[in-house]
Amino acid sequence: MAKYLTFGEIMLRLKTPGHERFFQSPAFEATFGGGEANVAVALSNYGCDAGFISALPDNDIGEAAIRELRSFGVDTSHVRRSGDRVGIYYLEAGANQRPSKVVYDRAHSSICEAAPGDFDWAAIFEGVHWLHITGITPALSQSAADLSLECLAAAKKAGVTVSCDFNYRGKLWKYGKTAPEVMRELVRHVDVGIANEEDCQKSLDISVDVDVESGELDTRKYEALSEKVLQIYPDMQTIGITLRESHSADRNGWSACLRDRDAGFKLSRHYEMTDIVDRVGGGDSFASAFIYGLNAYQDRQQSLEFAVAASCLKHSILGDFNRVSISEVEKLMSGDGSGRVQR
Repeated sequence: MAKYLTFGEIMLRLKTPGHERFFQSPAFEATFGGGEANVAVALSNYGCDAGFISALPDNDIGEAAIRELRSFGVDTSHVRRSGDRVGIYYLEAGANQRPSKVVYDRAHSSICEAAPGDFDWAAIFEGVHWLHITGITPALSQSAADLSLECLAAAKKAGVTVSCDFNYRGKLWKYGKTAPEVMRELVRHVDVGIANEEDCQKSLDISVDVDVESGELDTRKYEALSEKVLQIYPDMQTIGITLRESHSADRNGWSACLRDRDAGFKLSRHYEMTDIVDRVGGGDSFASAFIYGLNAYQDRQQSLEFAVAASCLKHSILGDFNRVSISEVEKLMSGDGSGRVQR
């Protein structure tokens, strides 16, 4: 079975109950999450041999995070026990016109302080088929950025396919480098890119100015954007771009497109999500399903449809992790989105 690895940080997620404001009541719902960990969990749910590379402190909280990953079948043998703290993020869930809000507490976490030379990449990548990384880890610290670059270079040397979600997080780029300064070098090692329009603009400084009539803007614009990314990065084979229409915190339009050097440009079907339960992790659910779809289906259109359907379903699930099966995703792909009780 092909081996899939992700590299990044798993965090303690502290969410207010329901749609409460921070400290409206003296309680938080404590779970775990984080972009790369979310992808590893979803891939494992799809039956892939998935593992997670990271650093966590050798204490009870670090151990709880590892147990959580193992409960989903994720291999944690490459999690280094070092440092003093687990990163934390606080989440306030929005509703209607009030947006959700995230506050990070990640400074000096174990992965922030990990550095090049801390991992035996040759041993880690032996027999590995795929590595996934995001633009979040290199935003944490200079050493985390250097470690991310070392990781990607080692993966390419080992012949591993690399995917990267360009994830721009403006609240994290605080150590003196801009996102494009770091990300443009990292993305030179990437085979499969994953992003939204803002990620392309703010992580890679790539944008397009397409003058089209109203109603045609999205398709033409994303065709041009995806083409421009592949032109700038000639080693990248495929890019998937998510298209979110945020009408309110509870109602989003959801679709995506891809450009593949062989298969060309593809646009997915559109989903109208009218009662969102939890949108955090929605992009990671797309990334994981996109990776699965590219490997499971010959038809790139089908790969894209699987990713969009899986991420649509994630918006109905509390927590960072996408707890859906292949059969559930394929059922939605086939057009069954009625939500009727299954008896």
